Amino acid sequence: MAKLRVGVVSPEREIWSGEADMVIAKTVEGEIGILPRHAPVLGVLVEGGILKVKREGEADLVAAVHGGFISVADNEVSVLAEVAELGSEVDVAAARDALTRAQASIEANQDDADAAIEVKRAQARLRAAGEES
Repeated sequence: MAKLRVGVVSPEREIWSGEADMVIAKTVEGEIGILPRHAPVLGVLVEGGILKVKREGEADLVAAVHGGFISVADNEVSVLAEVAELGSEVDVAAARDALTRAQASIEANQDDADAAIEVKRAQARLRAAGEES
Protein backbone atom coordinates (compact mmCIF):
# COMPACT_ATOMS: atom_id res chain seq x y z
CA MET A 1 0.00 0.00 0.00
CA ALA A 2 1.19 3.52 -0.79
CA LYS A 3 2.45 5.68 2.04
CA LEU A 4 2.53 9.41 2.64
CA ARG A 5 5.81 11.23 3.15
CA VAL A 6 5.15 13.67 5.97
CA GLY A 7 7.16 16.60 7.26
CA VAL A 8 6.15 18.82 10.16
CA VAL A 9 8.23 21.95 10.67
CA SER A 10 8.09 25.22 12.57
CA PRO A 11 10.43 28.21 12.29
CA GLU A 12 12.44 26.83 15.23
CA ARG A 13 12.99 23.25 14.08
CA GLU A 14 11.85 20.15 12.25
CA ILE A 15 9.20 18.62 14.53
CA TRP A 16 8.88 15.26 12.78
CA SER A 17 9.30 13.58 9.41
CA GLY A 18 8.62 10.09 8.19
CA GLU A 19 6.10 7.83 6.49
CA ALA A 20 2.45 7.63 7.44
CA ASP A 21 -0.80 6.02 6.40
CA MET A 22 -3.00 9.03 7.18
CA VAL A 23 -2.74 12.62 8.39
CA ILE A 24 -5.59 14.49 10.08
CA ALA A 25 -5.46 18.25 10.60
CA LYS A 26 -7.87 21.03 11.42
CA THR A 27 -7.99 23.87 8.93
CA VAL A 28 -10.08 27.03 8.83
CA GLU A 29 -12.37 25.16 6.42
CA GLY A 30 -12.79 22.20 8.80
CA GLU A 31 -11.03 18.96 9.63
CA ILE A 32 -9.23 17.26 6.75
CA GLY A 33 -8.05 13.69 6.46
CA ILE A 34 -5.26 12.92 4.01
CA LEU A 35 -4.71 9.44 2.59
CA PRO A 36 -2.26 8.33 -0.12
CA ARG A 37 -3.17 9.60 -3.60
CA HIS A 38 -5.09 12.56 -2.14
CA ALA A 39 -5.73 15.41 -4.55
CA PRO A 40 -3.39 18.39 -4.18
CA VAL A 41 -4.58 20.83 -1.53
CA LEU A 42 -3.33 23.82 0.42
CA GLY A 43 -5.02 24.64 3.73
CA VAL A 44 -4.64 27.19 6.51
CA LEU A 45 -4.28 25.57 9.93
CA VAL A 46 -6.33 26.86 12.86
CA GLU A 47 -4.89 28.29 16.04
CA GLY A 48 -4.84 25.64 18.75
CA GLY A 49 -5.42 22.66 16.49
CA ILE A 50 -4.35 19.04 16.79
CA LEU A 51 -2.42 17.19 14.09
CA LYS A 52 -2.61 13.39 14.03
CA VAL A 53 -0.26 11.23 12.01
CA LYS A 54 -1.46 7.63 11.78
CA ARG A 55 1.14 4.93 11.20
CA GLU A 56 0.34 1.24 10.83
CA GLY A 57 1.59 -0.79 13.76
CA GLU A 58 2.63 2.29 15.75
CA ALA A 59 0.96 4.72 18.10
CA ASP A 60 -0.47 7.83 16.50
CA LEU A 61 1.83 10.81 16.49
CA VAL A 62 -0.08 13.76 17.98
CA ALA A 63 1.04 17.39 17.94
CA ALA A 64 -0.40 20.71 19.02
CA VAL A 65 -0.26 23.01 16.00
CA HIS A 66 -0.83 26.75 16.20
CA GLY A 67 -1.42 28.35 12.82
CA GLY A 68 0.42 27.79 9.59
CA PHE A 69 -0.29 25.76 6.48
CA ILE A 70 -0.72 22.21 5.27
CA SER A 71 0.23 21.32 1.71
CA VAL A 72 -0.53 18.02 -0.05
CA ALA A 73 0.84 16.93 -3.43
CA ASP A 74 2.15 13.64 -4.86
CA ASN A 75 1.77 11.65 -1.62
CA GLU A 76 3.75 14.30 0.25
CA VAL A 77 2.26 16.22 3.18
CA SER A 78 4.05 19.31 4.43
CA VAL A 79 2.88 20.95 7.64
CA LEU A 80 4.41 24.39 8.06
CA ALA A 81 3.32 25.50 11.52
CA GLU A 82 3.84 28.86 13.18
CA VAL A 83 4.30 26.93 16.45
CA ALA A 84 4.10 23.15 16.98
CA GLU A 85 4.85 20.73 19.78
CA LEU A 86 4.65 16.94 19.89
CA GLY A 87 2.32 15.63 22.56
CA SER A 88 5.19 13.62 24.04
CA GLU A 89 7.17 16.85 24.56
CA VAL A 90 4.44 18.84 26.31
CA ASP A 91 5.16 19.96 29.86
CA VAL A 92 1.67 19.25 31.23
CA ALA A 93 2.13 21.28 34.43
CA ALA A 94 3.30 24.32 32.46
CA ALA A 95 0.41 23.95 30.00
CA ARG A 96 -2.12 23.75 32.85
CA ASP A 97 -0.53 26.84 34.45
CA ALA A 98 -0.69 28.74 31.14
CA LEU A 99 -4.35 27.78 30.75
CA THR A 100 -5.20 28.98 34.26
CA ARG A 101 -3.41 32.32 33.76
CA ALA A 102 -5.04 32.91 30.36
CA GLN A 103 -8.51 32.10 31.71
CA ALA A 104 -7.96 34.49 34.64
CA SER A 105 -6.90 37.21 32.20
CA ILE A 106 -10.08 36.70 30.17
CA GLU A 107 -12.22 36.88 33.32
CA ALA A 108 -10.53 40.18 34.23
CA ASN A 109 -10.82 41.61 30.71
CA GLN A 110 -13.43 40.05 28.41
CA ASP A 111 -11.87 41.62 25.29
CA ASP A 112 -8.43 40.07 25.81
CA ALA A 113 -7.79 38.51 22.37
CA ASP A 114 -4.23 37.49 23.28
CA ALA A 115 -5.49 35.57 26.31
CA ALA A 116 -8.12 33.84 24.15
CA ILE A 117 -5.33 32.65 21.83
CA GLU A 118 -3.31 31.47 24.82
CA VAL A 119 -6.33 29.49 26.08
CA LYS A 120 -6.59 27.72 22.69
CA ARG A 121 -2.86 26.99 22.65
CA ALA A 122 -2.81 25.62 26.20
CA GLN A 123 -5.88 23.46 25.54
CA ALA A 124 -4.31 22.08 22.35
CA ARG A 125 -1.05 21.30 24.18
CA LEU A 126 -2.99 19.40 26.85
CA ARG A 127 -5.04 17.48 24.25
CA ALA A 128 -1.85 16.59 22.35
CA ALA A 129 -0.37 15.24 25.59
CA GLY A 130 -3.48 13.11 26.14
CA GLU A 131 -4.77 15.28 28.99
CA GLU A 132 -8.19 16.82 29.28
CA SER A 133 -8.16 20.59 29.28
